[in-house]
Amino acid sequence: MTTTILEIEKQLETMPEQTQMQVLDYVKSILTPIPKGIPGKNLAPFFGVLSDEDAREMIQAIEEGCENIYPNEW
Repeated sequence: MTTTILEIEKQLETMPEQTQMQVLDYVKSILTPIPKGIPGKNLAPFFGVLSDEDAREMIQAIEEGCENIYPNEW
């Protein structure tokens, strides 16, 4: 084993089991591959689907509903 692995093991042994589980969850999360998006060329069938008016309405709804911060609501 490398010295890094030995040091990690040494540190893990001093932690409560709950903390060890958190470390394990973290390690698993960084090993999980991040899903890739869709290549732009595959989106071509959707180009022009929205009318300009529909697109403007969507933009307006996003600006009105999503760009506000309500700090007392959390």
